[in-house]
Parts: sequence; C-alpha cells; structure tokens
Amino acid sequence: MAGLINNLLILMLVFQNSCLGFRNPLSVFKRYKDTTRSFSSECLGNNRPVISLGLTDVALDIRMPGVTPKQSDTYLCMSLHLPMDEEAYVVDFRPQASMDTVHHMLLFGCNVPSSTDNYWDCDEGTCTDKSNILYAWARNAPPTRLPKGVGFKVGGETGSKYFVLQVHYGDISAFKDKHKDCSGVTLHLTRQRQPLIAGMYLMMSVNTVIPPGEKVVDADIACRYQQYPMHLFAYRVHTHRLGKVVSGYRVRNGQWTLIGRQSPQLPQAFYPVEHPVDISFGDTLAARCVFTGEGRTTDTHIGGTASDEMCNFYIMYYMEAKHAVSYMTCTQNINPDMFRNIPQEANIPIPVKSDMIMMTHGHHEETEKTDDSSSLKQPKREEEEVLDQDFHIEEAVDWPGVNLKLGQVSGLALDTKNNLVIFHRGDHVWDENSFDSSFVYQQRGLGPIEQNTILVIDPSNAEVLDSTGKNLFYLPHGLSIDKDGNYWVTDVALHQVFKLRVHDKEPLLILGRSLQPGSDKNHFCQPTDVAVDPVTGNVYVSDGYCNSRIVVFSPNGMFIMQWGEETSVGKAKPGQFQIPHSLTLIPEFGQLCVADRENGRIQCFRSETGEFTREIKHKLFGRELFAVSYTRGGLLFAVNGMPHPGDIEPLQGFVMNFSTGEIIDTFVPVRKTFEMPHDIVAAEDKTVYVGDAHAKTVWKFTATEKMEHRSVKKAGIEVQEIKAEAVLEARLKNKPVSTESQKKWEKHHMVEQASPGISFVLITTLLIIPVVVLLAIAVLIRWRKTRVYGADAEHKLESTSGRILGRLQGKGSGGLNLGNFFASRKGYSRKGFDRLSTEGSDQEKDEDDGTDSEEEYSAPPPPAVSSSS
Repeated sequence: MAGLINNLLILMLVFQNSCLGFRNPLSVFKRYKDTTRSFSSECLGNNRPVISLGLTDVALDIRMPGVTPKQSDTYLCMSLHLPMDEEAYVVDFRPQASMDTVHHMLLFGCNVPSSTDNYWDCDEGTCTDKSNILYAWARNAPPTRLPKGVGFKVGGETGSKYFVLQVHYGDISAFKDKHKDCSGVTLHLTRQRQPLIAGMYLMMSVNTVIPPGEKVVDADIACRYQQYPMHLFAYRVHTHRLGKVVSGYRVRNGQWTLIGRQSPQLPQAFYPVEHPVDISFGDTLAARCVFTGEGRTTDTHIGGTASDEMCNFYIMYYMEAKHAVSYMTCTQNINPDMFRNIPQEANIPIPVKSDMIMMTHGHHEETEKTDDSSSLKQPKREEEEVLDQDFHIEEAVDWPGVNLKLGQVSGLALDTKNNLVIFHRGDHVWDENSFDSSFVYQQRGLGPIEQNTILVIDPSNAEVLDSTGKNLFYLPHGLSIDKDGNYWVTDVALHQVFKLRVHDKEPLLILGRSLQPGSDKNHFCQPTDVAVDPVTGNVYVSDGYCNSRIVVFSPNGMFIMQWGEETSVGKAKPGQFQIPHSLTLIPEFGQLCVADRENGRIQCFRSETGEFTREIKHKLFGRELFAVSYTRGGLLFAVNGMPHPGDIEPLQGFVMNFSTGEIIDTFVPVRKTFEMPHDIVAAEDKTVYVGDAHAKTVWKFTATEKMEHRSVKKAGIEVQEIKAEAVLEARLKNKPVSTESQKKWEKHHMVEQASPGISFVLITTLLIIPVVVLLAIAVLIRWRKTRVYGADAEHKLESTSGRILGRLQGKGSGGLNLGNFFASRKGYSRKGFDRLSTEGSDQEKDEDDGTDSEEEYSAPPPPAVSSSS
C-alpha cells in the first residue's frame, strides 16, 4: 500500500509539472536573446520587448532606444528579431508616438536589416533583401486596422524574421531640451492560425518623364490580375513634390470601381478602402498619378532623390490562407487606350491646405525595387494624438454660459478666433401653428425677430463679445462660419440661406426665395444647415424638412449640383434622407457628412461628386440623430434625439473615431438635462458645445483624462470595467501610472502569470483534488493499520512515506503548504500561490475576442458598420 501511495505522489508531481507548463506562455516561444534593452534613463517605459498576452499571444514592443535627432528631417531606423522561430501572425498595431516629436513611422518586415547597430541613419537603407511595409503611422492620418481574422504572416520558413522601424523626425524643435525619444509601435502577435492572410500589392511607374513647365502629366499603370481572389481593405499613395493626385481602380468588364484616391501631399499613411472591393482572376488593376512640371527647368525622372519623382499606389489586401501571396507588384501599362475611359475624378487635383502638406526635405524619399532587393524610405503621418482615446468628455460645470438668456438655440459654430457663435430664435417659437400643410409660414404677422439672433461668446467666461441679426430672421436654424469669418445661416420660415458679416446691416448673399417653399434650383423647403468648403469655397445646403437633398452652390451662389432622395418604405438606402438636419465637412478626406435625423444615422459623401462613401449607425443613437461635427484629427461628435416611447437609448452626446466609426465616448450634462440637443460644435482641443432648442441653453464640455474605472458600452449594455491594460499601455507610452492602478494591475497580472488563458479556479482544483485524495487514502491506511498492528503501525507508515510527505508540511506545523513544496521546483515564483486572489477580476472579456474556430470559407467577412425644431 505504501508503494501505491508513492506512485500516486509521483503521478501528482508529473501532473503538477504539466500544469506549471502553462504558467509562462513564453515557454512555447524562443526566448528572446536581449531580455532587457539599454534605454536611456529618460525613457521610462517597458524595457522588455516581449510581453505575455496569453498562451499563444504576445505583445512585441518595437521602440527607438532613446535617440535625440541632431537636425530636422532626420530618418532613424532600428531592427528587432522575431521572438519565435515558428510561424506567427501580426493582428494589431498600437502606435507609441506623439505628433509633437514624430512626423511619421513605417514598419517593415524583412530577413536582413541594413545594419546590426542598435539604431542607424536610414541613409544606409532599411533592409538589404526584399521588404514589405506592414504599418504606417503619421500626423493627422487614420490608423491602420486589420479586419478580424486577418493577419500578416511572419516567421516560419517563408515569413519575415526581422521588423525594421523607420522614424522620421521632421521638425526637431521639440528636442531643444536634448531629451531622448523612444517612439515606436507595439504589435500583437499570435501563434493562432488566421483564416485570412494580409499582403501588399504595389503599383509603380518606372519610366515616366515630366517635362519642365508642363502643366499636367499623367503616369498610368495597369496589370491584369492572375491570382486567387483578394479583398482590398487599405491603400496608400506616394509621389514627391510634383504629384497632385493618385487614384487606383479595379476594371471589370469595362466598369471602373474606385479603390482609393488621395493627394500625395497629404500625410501618406494607409487609408481605409471605403467600400469593399474584391479582385478576381482576369480583373485589371489600374492607377494614375497626375503631376505638374511647373517650376522645373529640366526633365524630371522617376528616382529616389528629392529632385526625382515617384508614382506609387500601395494596396493592402487579404486572401484565404491556403492561396495567400504576401507581396505582388505591377510596373507596366498593358493597355494605354483604356485610360481614355478613366473616371474624370482621377484627373482633378485634391486641394490641400498649406498646414497639411507633408515635409519632404533632403533626400529621404521613397525608393522601391521590383526584384529581390528593395529599399524603402519615406515621409508620412499619425493617429495617437489624433485618435487618443485616453480621455472623457465632461461638462465644464463652472462655465457660466449655461445661464445665458436665450431663445430656442438652433445653431452653433466657432469663428476664426475660436469664439463660440450662437444662433437662436429670440422670442419666436417653432410650434404646431408655425406652418400650414404646404410648409408656408403662418406667423408673418409677428414680424422678424427684434432681438439680435447671432451672439459671439467668449469661450472662457461666456461674455457676449458681439451680436447681430436683429430684424432679419423669423425662425433661425443652421449656422456655419467660413474661413474668412462670414456667417452662413438658414431660416426655415423664410426658406432661405444667408451670407452675412457681423456688422453689415444687409446680407452679402441670399439663396432661395423669401417665404416660398420649393424644390428646384432656386427654392428651398425649410433648409436646415450650411457648410462651406475651406478650399473651394463651395456652399453645401441640407434641404431640409420637406425636401430630402443636398444642394451645392459656387461661392457666388451659382447652382452646381444636388443629390439625395426621400427615404423609401423599409430600410433607408444610401443617399436617401429623412430630414438631412446637420452638415460637417471632413477636408482631410474630401468628404461631407450628414446627420440624417429621422433615419438615426450619419451618411458621408465625396464632397466633389456627391458619391456615397459610408454610413455610421449605432444602436445607441436611437431613432434620431440631430447633429454632427468633425474636428481635424479624426474625431466625430454627435448628439441624438429624444427616445420614442418604449425606447431605452438616452439623450446623450457621442465621440467617434471617424476612420472606424466606433464610439469612443458618450457624455451628458451635469447641470440641467438635455431636452432637445439641436446642434453641436467641437474644437480641435476636444472642447465641445451643445445647443438645446427646448432647454434654451448651451453647454460647454471639455476633455479630461479618462479614469481607471470607466463605464463602457458593449452591444448596448453598460458594464463596469477596470482596464488592467491601461497600466501596460502607460508603460509602453512612457506615461506615469498611479500607485493604486499599479497595485491593481500587478495583482491581476500575478494571477495571469500563474495561468494565462486558463481558468485559475480550474487549475487550482486540479492540483488540490489529488492531494485531498492522497491524504484521505493515507488516513484510511493509517487507521486500518493501527487497528491491525497497534502503535507500531504509526512508526512504520511514517518511515515509508514521511520523507515525501515531509516536503508537503510547513515548518513547525503539520499543515499542508503548497508554497514551500512548489518553491523547490525550478523557475517557480511564490506569487502564484502565496498571494492567490479570491476576488477574481472584474475586467470584462470582449465578446469579439472569442477563439472558437470557424469553418473555412471563401467569402470575405462583412465590413464593419460598423419632430420639428
């Protein structure tokens, strides 16, 4: 029987060894040679490049090792070896950089970096073999996001073994204090096979010549696609100084479908393909770069220096894993005649404001080889400041503007000095008696509003700085301010749009016929809002309560075009409106977004053509979405409408990532409550103003640092979440972390170290059960032998099993001490058993993080979607 006990003990120890194998998931990866890095003491972030995220996943932190660029327009590179030998997949990127110091970053995958130094000047190149761009981050650009189930394959026999980070330090004025920079990117790597593999398709002109002084020169590229189907999800354009616009298309049966179009003078990150585009065998991929030779005195050729030019169109795609090809190129034009039918938009340069033009000094330009060696360098842009999600919008409770004496607040805007401008209705009210069934205003006898309807407010103390609009309007509605400070307003009673200045007694321009509703080029029907393009000066009017269209005029009021139609029965289709209520322009992307009020959604269109690009709709919006506002940098703000009876979605404001459409934050006022939030406007510093038509007030909201405990919405359900990853993220971003947050994270992390990815309760139970069974058997045997042999049995039992059981006993007691026993195991850390938490974690698991396998499929996953007054 004693032998049986010993065998049971041995089996238990073997089982315990197998369980401890789960303790450190990095044991399945090759140990990274450099466990610590020689960061400068000023770089206080994480100094371990590999961080466990579970059994199969790690975070790989790729950072500059504490550098100080000596001159502007410096390009520095560093490399990091893949921390495992076997095949892995990059499924997400998290930038660790600030636009204050970094102009752009590029991440390449290759097998032979150009240098083995800690970091090097990118003049030496990035890689000496074939390299692929995996990620681009740059100022004012949307982030690179991989669709779910898509990953870049690295490692193994065919994947890249090294990552090479290139950082462009544009203006180095931020380094006057000689501080060290550790900018970079954190990758999410997984060993779980991905059903879809990402790749890069490069279209590049190699023989274009731009004659001096030539106004327009086209560089055309076209290749027939002869691979398995691929699905496009992002694109990127690149030229040097002479490029005006780059466009890419799929041509199928003579039909041209836009992949992407962008100015190469904007920051050159990857932009999302706005509509899903698939490429099948036999399709033609076509691209055009439009150049100008003006300002040059000699021919300009394709090349890698600043005086040369380039024409590159990158396409990021995914394919089914079994057919995946990671890199493809096209450098020819198989059918020049086909470009006679290219859409006209490809020939129209995209206007770019001077402060958005990228920095392209010196010779740090992008070069590309189509054989087995390639070297890439280039200027680009950002997301972290742009899409910083570590903030929460809260009411500025000390702002006195909420107490202003106003009428129904219908419109808000910010002027060129960032003052708040309010458009209100004074003593007039829009009610059921205001219009007849033909939308003709019925209260003309009241005369125009005698109060000043436009107020200029100091944003800090709510002091009224200026006012205008007396005796001009009957029922004010929308307000916009152009780059020259002119006010553009709509009046739903007059059915007109006005352009005026603060101190002018008469409008500068009037669109529409006074008190005459209509739907032709010269009439509106209760127009709701105006937006003015800062580059072209074109005027966009949302028309309105009794029309369902967007009307475009030239700066002097000439009709250009219109689009939109009434919503059909059933689900609203793209381009259909049910009260287009609010407008906002997105100049960086050449888009106009519309709050489609009664359809409870945001629709976005190309501002030049009216082509539908996307819909943003969330359950939290409820049935109505009243107003929308965009701030340069990628944030979209909105307010919804009063819930209908039986609805649960509250009145609130929303902050969204424009690129993805996801809701980042929601907000409500503290003083008073929303009754009918009618308009919203946001500044670049995330200061937000909301005007309420029923509460007759304006709230000011400001951005505050997000608390560790925050309320998040998932699928319409509110839950409480403690973000353990906030501590990790803060370390990666070199941010200080509070002591309390640190302790909570460490407590949670200890449990994860004991058993990442596996239930702690399960492993503890599996370890304890054999011990309990063993003790029960021992007690039974001891009792039986005592009955049979008397006192001698006790000594005999202890002599046979005491040596083993003694290891399980704590010093000075006969109790079971797993901590002391396991401490003898190699590599054991006491944390797992000496400080086991019985509270568990209240961190909510993301429902989208499920790891259930799916059947193989060939179709692409669906794209993310993602009253009067």
